[in-house]
Amino acid sequence: MQFLLALIVAGPLPGAAAALLPAPPGLKGKSPDQAVLRHGVTVTGVILLAAIVLALGFDHDQPSRMQATTDISWIPALDVRIHLGVDGISLPLLVLTALLSFLCALYSYSRQRHQRPASRAPGPSPKGFVALLLVLESGTLATFAVLDLILFFLAFEMVLIPMYFLIARWGGEGKQAAAWKFILYTLLGSVVMLLGLLLIGVKAGTFDMVALATDNGRGLTTSVQVIAVLAIGIGLAVKTPMWPLHSWLPDAHTAAPTVGSVLLAGVLLKMGTYGFVRIVLPIAPDGMRIFAPYLAAFAVAGIIYGSLACLALVRPGSKGDLKRLIAYSSVGHMGFVLLGIATMTPTGVNGALFANVAHGLVTGLLFFLVGAVKDRYGTADLDTLAGATGAALYGRAPRLGALLAFAAVASLGLPGLAGFWGEMLALFGAFEPAEGLSRPAFLTFMAIGAFGTLLTAAYLLLVVRRVCMGGPRPAGETPIADVQGYEFAAWTPLVALTVLAGLWPAVLLGLTDPAVQKLLAGGTQ
Repeated sequence: MQFLLALIVAGPLPGAAAALLPAPPGLKGKSPDQAVLRHGVTVTGVILLAAIVLALGFDHDQPSRMQATTDISWIPALDVRIHLGVDGISLPLLVLTALLSFLCALYSYSRQRHQRPASRAPGPSPKGFVALLLVLESGTLATFAVLDLILFFLAFEMVLIPMYFLIARWGGEGKQAAAWKFILYTLLGSVVMLLGLLLIGVKAGTFDMVALATDNGRGLTTSVQVIAVLAIGIGLAVKTPMWPLHSWLPDAHTAAPTVGSVLLAGVLLKMGTYGFVRIVLPIAPDGMRIFAPYLAAFAVAGIIYGSLACLALVRPGSKGDLKRLIAYSSVGHMGFVLLGIATMTPTGVNGALFANVAHGLVTGLLFFLVGAVKDRYGTADLDTLAGATGAALYGRAPRLGALLAFAAVASLGLPGLAGFWGEMLALFGAFEPAEGLSRPAFLTFMAIGAFGTLLTAAYLLLVVRRVCMGGPRPAGETPIADVQGYEFAAWTPLVALTVLAGLWPAVLLGLTDPAVQKLLAGGTQ
């Protein structure tokens, strides 16, 4: 188990280095490009297999206990250690990251194989693409597995450069400006976060996250906790992204390539909310209690803002971009995650963790589908797609239309699908917040959040009506391809897991609840 976790975290790095080397003659296939993309599928597939074996070997009777741990001294003078481990909180995110990385690699390889040589747009070498994808995977996996504050910061920062280059080199229109905006926002937030992490480590005498969580803030004064929560919270809020620190996200998603958007929405945004649960809640509970109402207020503001922005984009004549709309929807969905965390209750935090995973599955699928629509129509502009009668995917590409409608209703929180449980539990947590928090204030937040669910349903149903419905294909119009085999292969796991998590939420809640109970109790349970 120790070896497996170390392999999962570090394995993509030698794979990234190997991707930059010339392919052996016997493995080139039809072209060197196919060889390196196939290499990406192989490495991410091995990591996914290791993650599944780790999940199967995980002691599900004790999900609150750190398992598969490695603890090696790294910088003795600062007591910084290479400390790895997983519990019921981090394991689902670890598997989700490995799954989405593999599906992105598989999609990129299969799409390149199925394109006609004449239609393949010239661009940067796939070697760099695969290497960046693997470094990004390693950094994200490490974020969810490390148990030392300094290592957490290093892993947190490790993903920035790969994502910057994926946007800047493989993105679409406005990619340079979007990439710079992404890197500047996240770097500035990270500098402030580092100061908060150092403050905790210096004052507590250790950077070990398990020891700090067990101490539950007893070794830190309230003033130190308040400063630490403010500093760390800013850095995490930028990555989440929390309104009003979200403005880098729509530009990044709009410009990013399809797989970049999938990974950005599916796993990178989860790093911020995971930091709130793993670091801020257990290590500085008194400081978190002071800031919790403000965090909840920003969360519900993000829910309403994201929904209203989507409604504005979907309005006819607004020239709204479908990728940009899904990006703004993420601001709203992550608002529910932050609301659940702000309640500081087991119900709310479990809802936040469930919504994290559900958002990764559903929004990852949405960005895959929007990328497919853009490939077929040459644009993601809603007015262009709708035209006079609507893009009419139901009639022209019925399977693609059905999948887009499925992803939309899953995203709006239809009962029986994954998007429902996390948002419902977050609202239930706000109904009865933790002791010391103002119940009238959180009841107000709950009501605003519930209204946000109605707005979410409104804009997503409008998207389905404009893109999927419409008249028959005009005579003489070039037909579009329906879902291809490789697209089914990449998207089916996300569809299946969305249904599974919706119908059997105990799969996730059985893992997270004992770990959350222990975390909020300061490691005493």
